[in-house]
Amino acid sequence: MSDTKPEVTKPARPTRSRTRKTAEPTAPAPVPPPPAPVANEVAEDEGFAAGIVDEVPATPEPAPPAVTPPPAVIPPPPPAPEVRERRAEEVRERRTDARESTRSERGSRSERAPEPREAPRAEVPPPAPRVEAPPVPRAERPLPPAPRTELPPPAPRAELPPVAPPALTPAPVRVDPNEQGFDAETNSRYEEIKRGNTYITELQHMTIAQLQKAAKDEGIPREEYVGLKKQDLVYRILRELTKANGLMFGEGTLEVLPDGFGFLRSPDYNYLPCPDDIYISPSQIRRFGLRTGAVVAGQTRPPKENERYFALLRVEAINYAEPDLLTQKVVFDDLTPLHPERRLKLETSADELNTRVIDLITPIGKGQRGLIVAPPRTGKTVLLQKMANSIIQNHPECYVIVLLIDERPEEVTDMSRTVKGPRVEVVSSTFDEPPERHVQVSEMVIEKAKRLVEYGTDVVILLDSITRLARAYNTVSPGSGKLLSGGLDATALYKPKRFFGAARNIDEGGSLTILATALVDTGSKMDEVIFEEFKGTGNMEVHLERRMVDRRVYPAINVNASGTRKEELLRGEDELRLVHIMHRILADMNPVEAMELLLKQLSKYKTNAEFLTSVTLT
Repeated sequence: MSDTKPEVTKPARPTRSRTRKTAEPTAPAPVPPPPAPVANEVAEDEGFAAGIVDEVPATPEPAPPAVTPPPAVIPPPPPAPEVRERRAEEVRERRTDARESTRSERGSRSERAPEPREAPRAEVPPPAPRVEAPPVPRAERPLPPAPRTELPPPAPRAELPPVAPPALTPAPVRVDPNEQGFDAETNSRYEEIKRGNTYITELQHMTIAQLQKAAKDEGIPREEYVGLKKQDLVYRILRELTKANGLMFGEGTLEVLPDGFGFLRSPDYNYLPCPDDIYISPSQIRRFGLRTGAVVAGQTRPPKENERYFALLRVEAINYAEPDLLTQKVVFDDLTPLHPERRLKLETSADELNTRVIDLITPIGKGQRGLIVAPPRTGKTVLLQKMANSIIQNHPECYVIVLLIDERPEEVTDMSRTVKGPRVEVVSSTFDEPPERHVQVSEMVIEKAKRLVEYGTDVVILLDSITRLARAYNTVSPGSGKLLSGGLDATALYKPKRFFGAARNIDEGGSLTILATALVDTGSKMDEVIFEEFKGTGNMEVHLERRMVDRRVYPAINVNASGTRKEELLRGEDELRLVHIMHRILADMNPVEAMELLLKQLSKYKTNAEFLTSVTLT
């Protein structure tokens, strides 16, 4: 038994290895069946004992079924090359079939077309002839489209009317404000208000009698409006109107206060603080870059509880233009000043000798800085009136502002009634008001003029008088400890000079003309010092003579002492030559006699041009 065991175990191991080696080269599918019969045959041929045969299958025979699956999984890699070869053969067959099909198609084409294969290839490039052939019919076809193009126009023209209404409808959409508390209904009501008579400025232009009638029409009790001042009466009417309408349209000149907020002042009240002023918040001032003097218009609302003033809700116009244009404008101080080159013609009619004499002696241009030196009672106020009316008549594009400082109330009334126009303002501060009021009015006027010049407007300021304005600044300004003769502070003339020096012709467009009166021979040393300080700052001077007034010669202009610098820029060559001849003749005469002779000769001719061409001053 000891000899048989090794013999049995030794052949068993190689038989299994042999079966595996023989099974591997066989086909992949029938691999599992052969090993079982081979194992049985080997076991029978070797003549295993019953006990041994039972032991051998007990351990290895259950393993083959578990071991057989791995060989089934392992074989697929070897057959991969065969499968690939089959797939490659299939692909080759398909390619050959495709080639044969293409050849058959070419053969059929060649049979249909007797021409050789090269002929169609040569015909492939002829896209050019094909493109050239169609143009002939295409060129012939445009003829019928001509009548067809005439037919469609009616259709688009019929569609235009429906397109126009949508263009009109967005208008209210553009008006919709971004601020809170607004809706379409409020804006539509606001548009109705603007078309009606609820402008704040219209109420400010009314008289007391008209305002009382308006208050009565609004249902205000009589005891609530009788005895009120004009400003308070306007405010009371506005409160009643806003109760019914909700919104108003306001306009005014902005005055920014040191605290950051501002108010819209009215020129009808000489820019005085009034109850009907419109409040502007600091955020709106920063948003639009507003400065003092800007003319602002927009929607306003009535004051709420614990509020005293109307408030501006939406800015619609700045300086009579779109608000967005303000960012494109150059600041006044950065504009380029030039000599006056465009002339302001003052001659109006043959009977108006005052303005005709000024045109001959001292021509005025846009951007002129003129000084009218006048003793008391020489007719300077009347001369300013006639000059203002001449500018309004001959140059309606100019914005005229008449500023009266420390004047008599009756002079203010006479000026406001005499000088009228759509672009005219008469602003005053009478002698019974404090100096602070004189300073505030003058600063509002000059700032407004600067804002208008920045927008390219020609502005003319007629100031009466710069001497009294300097006196007001001398009183208001803190003492520096340095006094000039006459009690004038050394720093008091800084702001009056800045006011007078703002006059200039702007290279970028627009101009600011200032014609101011200076008082002399008043018996005050301070007035003499003020005149001497301003004497060399102007580029045009008109001197009035007291002796002419005594002889009732008007205008009382000293021909020899008056003149304009750079007058060759304002006159033509021929006119300048004739004017020089006239000055040579009048220079040897007494100022009174010279003016009498000039007025006598001017009255003979209807225009200054006819007078200069004659030059018969004998």
